[in-house]
Amino acid sequence: MTGATALAVTASGALVAGCGSGGAAGTEGAGGQSAEPGQVVARAADGLLAAGSSKASTSMEMAAGGTLVTIRGEGVYDYTRRLGQLKVLLPKDAAGVEEHRPLIEVLAPDALYMKNRGAGVPADKWVRVDTTTLPDGNLVTGGVTDPMVAAELLRGVGPVVYVGEEDLAGVRVRHYRGTADLARAAGVADSRARGSLMAAAKGFGKEKGAVPFDAYFDEQGLLRKLRQRFSYLNEGRTVAVASTTLLYGFGVPAAVRLPAGRDIYAGKIVS
Repeated sequence: MTGATALAVTASGALVAGCGSGGAAGTEGAGGQSAEPGQVVARAADGLLAAGSSKASTSMEMAAGGTLVTIRGEGVYDYTRRLGQLKVLLPKDAAGVEEHRPLIEVLAPDALYMKNRGAGVPADKWVRVDTTTLPDGNLVTGGVTDPMVAAELLRGVGPVVYVGEEDLAGVRVRHYRGTADLARAAGVADSRARGSLMAAAKGFGKEKGAVPFDAYFDEQGLLRKLRQRFSYLNEGRTVAVASTTLLYGFGVPAAVRLPAGRDIYAGKIVS
């Protein structure tokens, strides 16, 4: 898939532009109620919507040119408005000599806005990408997987098992492991995430549409950590990408604004 090379481009300092349940028996869910593993996982997006907002930390790992590359993000997310803003840190170039300015990314339904895009884009301008046109639906392209889209993907949960309880940064969480189907998720997701998931379902194709995941929920049923693994073909080679999202500080102010139209760069973008 042509757009899936974007993350490798990201690692070198430029993002693309334009481009039921099974397994374990039921476990205790939110409020002490018994719930099947698949039901717990499938309700992840509903729990975030009820929480309203949170802080978010993201990391994306992939092998680029034989080197493991990690892209990190930090910011806030408003689940009610489905808007997030993160500062994304790009790795050094392969030679290890060039530091890149952090990217500012605003995540919105069916759109990705990037500032400090470079490659000829004025410093005070934003680049807007329609994520429904990306072969991966922006699950990996921007170097960040939109937390709400990632949670909506879990609505397509397939086989899943309850692994057990763990401690996560001082919070007791329940760990679930399984796979989610992109096409199934696109069919039942909220309308604001459906376009991106439908694009991903088409772009990844049937064989790559099953997304392995590890999901961690706290005692209130809130998704605290989600690790998803995506794979795609690039020039005949299978590329594996691991995306991890940490959610915490639920209820924090998340005043995210979409860039004004006059601040959107309309010129040619160099990949």
